[in-house]
Amino acid sequence: MKNIYSRRDFVRSGAVVATGFAAASDVFALAQELRSADEASPIHLGIASYTFRNFNRAQMIGFMKQLHVLALNAKDVKDHLLTDPQQEAAALADYAAAGVRLHAAGTIYFAKDEDADIRSKFEYCKRAGISVIVAGDPAPETLPRIEKFVKGYDIRFAIHNHGPEDKLWHSPLDVLKVVKSMDPRIGCCIDVGHTARAGTDVVQAIREAGPRLFNVHMKDLTSFQSKESQVAVGDGSMPVRKVFEALIAMKYKGFVDLEYEIHPDDPMPGVISSFAYMRGVLAGLGYASQG
Repeated sequence: MKNIYSRRDFVRSGAVVATGFAAASDVFALAQELRSADEASPIHLGIASYTFRNFNRAQMIGFMKQLHVLALNAKDVKDHLLTDPQQEAAALADYAAAGVRLHAAGTIYFAKDEDADIRSKFEYCKRAGISVIVAGDPAPETLPRIEKFVKGYDIRFAIHNHGPEDKLWHSPLDVLKVVKSMDPRIGCCIDVGHTARAGTDVVQAIREAGPRLFNVHMKDLTSFQSKESQVAVGDGSMPVRKVFEALIAMKYKGFVDLEYEIHPDDPMPGVISSFAYMRGVLAGLGYASQG
């Protein structure tokens, strides 16, 4: 029998956020129960390192272990995954020792239509064994050059939409229009918050992206008209269950990475709450999360 967990059942009754870290063990125990469900989840949960942008690598690894989430979308921020080869190697050694798996890197910006600049970023990801580049604002005229590197390195290139403020890619639908005739390894990273703020139906965008969807950035908002209304996942209006159902229906193989952009100096209460809610939704669908 599938149990449906509400935010109130899952978080508020345990007073996780209200009591801070003291009650975190309740969430962890419940998360462990969810992980024992009979069916393995087709949804893979990860986290964007930008969530912990005010914390160093060692601190972030500690947070990830507390969350039971070892899948990382890494960014060149603090010392998370620096572009210098020696510093990058040190980070990779730390992640390997901690059991952290890097599946994507970004957001990486491609401001120059130059081979050397593009190659350096693909080399950065190749050294880390990363299979998805989450790209911010590459100009459409740069994409044919980038396409050559996608083919040469066999690394998928996921263009991240940034909502109404983005001069190029408001919505994933804008990305799809431009890349539809390009190599199938060029596609989207759908940021659900920015997508909703662009006036695009998130679930429909997922369906339209189909096999060109390589990464999902998860967040929640109380108002789809306000960037400043971000809250913990489950406390806003994002149709998380429908998002998961759409991803499952299309047999999505990528990660859903929490990108919690608020409270950068104290993100863990909201991050804990967000993962608890997402795991609760998956439990309601009959699955345990694969973190």
